[in-house]
Formats: sequence, structure tokens, C-alpha cells
Amino acid sequence: MLSQGTAFIQAQNPVDFAHWFLLIGATLMISFSLVFPKSSFNSLATVLVILGIVAHIGMCALDFQFWSFGDDVVGRDKLINHLRGIPSIWLPFMDIGPALLYIGLSIHAWKFIKTHTISAILTIVGTIIIGLGHYISDNRIIVVLGYVLLALGLVLLIYRKDSGIDAGLNKL
Repeated sequence: MLSQGTAFIQAQNPVDFAHWFLLIGATLMISFSLVFPKSSFNSLATVLVILGIVAHIGMCALDFQFWSFGDDVVGRDKLINHLRGIPSIWLPFMDIGPALLYIGLSIHAWKFIKTHTISAILTIVGTIIIGLGHYISDNRIIVVLGYVLLALGLVLLIYRKDSGIDAGLNKL
């Protein structure tokens, strides 16, 4: 859905499925961030993940408002421009806040760089690609690729074992 662009998002009926899935996924991430080992390093990561989740929830609330404009591009753009002028809304919920989720997940992954190198690198590289896709090139295909790498890395970390390909490569 993300790779289809704004026109696709605006045309969804009867609800904005893309942002509902994002909202549900962000909410489920709360428990996901708690499965990582406990340490001061991971406590920082968990705080960043939780802040990022809150920001994603706020971003979804704003995106639902944008979606509600339907074909009224002028009205939607007026609202977006108005909100961009309010740093206390735009920065935490649209610019900086959502990135905290990915930074926190990368910090969680970094903890495993020596023991589960491939999984950790997939997660960290996925996060970097998401950032590059969103903030530098605004290319949705790059963003989707980043999400795929991030998800694959996280799934491998969650279901990690002390044996297998990742652990075997680290013994070399």
C-alpha cells in the first residue's frame, strides 16, 4: 500500500486501511520491544521505541485527518501547511518522533551485532534505508525495501537461536 503513493491512500474506501494497519502495528510494537534482553543499553532503546510508537499513533491521527479530505487536495494542502507551521505538532508527530521508533529498534539490534551479525545488520540497514527513502529521496520503493529488511532482521532476532547460520558465521 505504501508504495502506491498518496493517490492510492486517498482513494481507499470505506476506511484508510494503510493507516489503520500502521496504527495497529505501532500499538503491537509496545509488547514487541519488551522481548529484548534487559540492560541499560536496551532500556534506552525501549524508551525510544515507546516514544516512536506514541509519535506513530499521533502521525496516524493526523493522517486520518488528511485522508478525510478525499479529493479536496486544496483543503488537505492548507491543513498540511498550517500544521507544518506548528512545530509542537509537526516535529514530534511527523518529522522527528516516528524516526525514534526505528532508532530504538536499531539500538536493540546493535546489542546483537557480535552474536547475530546478519540479523542485526539487516535491521540496522533497513532502518537506514527507510530514513534515506523518507527524508532524502522520497522514493516509496526504497522505503518498502527498508521495511522488508527491517522486518526480516527483527524476525530473525526475535526467533534467534545460538546455533544456525548467523551463529555459525560469528564463530569464523
